[in-house]
Amino acid sequence: MLDDIFAKFDGAFAESTIKAYRSDLKQFNKWCLASGHAPLEISAAHLADYIGYMSERSASATIRRRIASISSVLKLGGFPDPTGEPEVILAMKRMHRRKGRAQRQAVPLTRNVLGSLLSVCGSDIRGMRDRVMLQVGYESMRRRNEICRFRFEDIEILPNGRAGLRLNFSKADQYGTGKLIPISPQLHQQLKTWGEHIGPSGFLLRSVNKYGDVGDQLHPTSLSSRLQELQRKAGLDLGGRLTGHSFRVGAALDLLDQGEPMERIMLRGGWSAEATVIRYLREWQAI
Repeated sequence: MLDDIFAKFDGAFAESTIKAYRSDLKQFNKWCLASGHAPLEISAAHLADYIGYMSERSASATIRRRIASISSVLKLGGFPDPTGEPEVILAMKRMHRRKGRAQRQAVPLTRNVLGSLLSVCGSDIRGMRDRVMLQVGYESMRRRNEICRFRFEDIEILPNGRAGLRLNFSKADQYGTGKLIPISPQLHQQLKTWGEHIGPSGFLLRSVNKYGDVGDQLHPTSLSSRLQELQRKAGLDLGGRLTGHSFRVGAALDLLDQGEPMERIMLRGGWSAEATVIRYLREWQAI
């Protein structure tokens, strides 16, 4: 039955959203089978029990996400959604009082960190790719899956003569309204040089094997792996590992330190709620 519901979602949501729903519902379904409950006919009392079960094993952010996924799938599947019932609300409040609402933020990749990472990129084809990856990630301030979707065809020249990257879809733009992100002349030239090596069409970021063979689109998880490998090579102890989300937090912190107003930071990073930006920056700016 769940597979039938997810089949209806195909094309209506981003692939990453459907993947997250599947993962969360898989965990929920496993608990329901062990507890003798039907996942699509779950009662508020039993869902409160599931929250209590997760409280022993998972972070509060994970629990919030799973309950939100269950709510979305039940609603869109045409089934009763008990997540707004008093038993569930009280179970969530008890969970938050016990575990708190803190959510670990990505380690910021600020400009000084960027410089250190660039300095350890090799002179071979993989090193060239890594430099493009670092510059595109930092200047675009996008999420890792969005960074990996940029193509040479997305490069546009603005009326002022500067270049920009066309972001066709994003987490906040599921219907492809699109957004043009300005890039520096240095990055524009870097992309031209990169295109001369791998061909000026297709994805900007490609996989590169140990023999230097260039493959297809770089996978988002590989982007995070490359960041952590470069962090290791640079000997950077940043209080955690860099991830694809580190670009957004680091560039936003740099803009804040430069005195940029919150509205401009939100515009550059594609945030629609000021509270979200503040949540990203509060912890690291204090440090």
